[in-house]
Amino acid sequence: MPSLTDLVRSHTDLGEEDVKWLQLLMADWQIIADLSFADLVLWLPDREGKGFWAGGQMRPTTGPTALVDDVLGTFVPAGRRPLLDAAYEQGRLVREGDPEWRDDVPVRVETIPVRREGRVIALVGRNTNLLGVRTPSRLELSYLQTAADLTQMIAAGYFPNPGQRSDHADSPRVGDGFLRIDAEGRVTYASPNALSVYRKLGHSGDLTGLELAGVTRSLVPPMHRTDEETLSTVLLGRAPRDTEVGTDDVVLIVRAIPLRTAEERIGALVLLRDVTDLRRRDRELITKEATIREIHHRVKNNLQTVAALLRLQARRMDTPDAKAALEEAVRRVGSIAIVHETLSQSPEEHVAFDEIADRLGRMVTEVSALGERVRVRRTGSFGVLSSEAATALAMVLTEVLQNAVEHGYEPDSSVGGTIVVSARRIVGRLHVTIEDDGRGLPDDFDADKSSSLGLSIVRTLVESELGGVLEIGPAHGQTGARVSVDLPQD
Repeated sequence: MPSLTDLVRSHTDLGEEDVKWLQLLMADWQIIADLSFADLVLWLPDREGKGFWAGGQMRPTTGPTALVDDVLGTFVPAGRRPLLDAAYEQGRLVREGDPEWRDDVPVRVETIPVRREGRVIALVGRNTNLLGVRTPSRLELSYLQTAADLTQMIAAGYFPNPGQRSDHADSPRVGDGFLRIDAEGRVTYASPNALSVYRKLGHSGDLTGLELAGVTRSLVPPMHRTDEETLSTVLLGRAPRDTEVGTDDVVLIVRAIPLRTAEERIGALVLLRDVTDLRRRDRELITKEATIREIHHRVKNNLQTVAALLRLQARRMDTPDAKAALEEAVRRVGSIAIVHETLSQSPEEHVAFDEIADRLGRMVTEVSALGERVRVRRTGSFGVLSSEAATALAMVLTEVLQNAVEHGYEPDSSVGGTIVVSARRIVGRLHVTIEDDGRGLPDDFDADKSSSLGLSIVRTLVESELGGVLEIGPAHGQTGARVSVDLPQD
């Protein structure tokens, strides 16, 4: 299905600023559809003047749809719908006297020019399902009057406002709470849902005739008014802004959309939304994330303590094999600690593994007898891994690097070397190779028959924990060994 930008580029002469204007309009046109109880279609003029392209569509949540099928991307030739031609040529709102019949449903059709800087850049078709029409309630009349004011502003080029779009992802909708205020900020109509929201704040009785800013300030303690200027601007309907207010028990998002004619400001549409439960869940998530990070931090500290104890024990050992075994255990515990340290600094249970791989390379070489004579270099990127995959892969990388350093180079030689860790993500897989330029594998080496504890750990982690494939063999085109690990991506 084509996007607005695709249709504009392919079929119209609209410029970049025109597109931004239309995107601002579409960001808020769910409000217009709901206030109008009507389907909206954005019509874009063809660059050759042959007709109009449907660049957007919105159905109401407050009433039945008049357009069962999607029309986005369809083309209407000039002359087929005279309302579109008339509205575009004359630059005024045009409506049909008699309803159209679509699938046995009467539909009232209106066309609204979208004006920007004195030019009509598009049209909005408003299609109202008239089936079951009855005498409208006061709520419906208030909705329709506000919709009429907004459509007049669209036709005059006053709506949308460049600052109109809400910064809140949970911005209020028409059904959440609707208020209409006059130019002085007094409430002329409050929907039942809006009254319910204010009763939660502690207000009793009706809001009609009261100054919204004064009522709200009397209910919201000063400590909860973080920005008095924004609060006044929104509650008086003087600018297209939104703000969050509330008490210890109730939190609201309040949004104002100023209404005006060519001569003056006539008031504002104010939308309310009770987000108390959303904010409570946000706080719970923040608390849980902080708790998880603290757990990782404590696990890291405990692992470092275990590593320190093992290191102390290794220093007391006289048997070389026992000493080496304890030192290997220190490195294994240390590699897991590095993962938990990284997780303790991340708000999510996923980590960027490149930093972990680099730290493991430094750790293995720094504690080896070869020291700086062997260097670990990384190419490519591991990307982001889950905590479980990162822990297992860290252990694998530590074991392989340790084996390369310990068995690939002569400890008494002054000649060092380079171990290259390569990572690539290709078609849903993570390919990792560790290749050294050392003396290579023994002639009688058989990975399947090896009794090495390190190799057993690596095979178990790769095949059982990570669901991958392990290959061990000579390096490509040089002396040395090569370990390849092929893993499914998270």
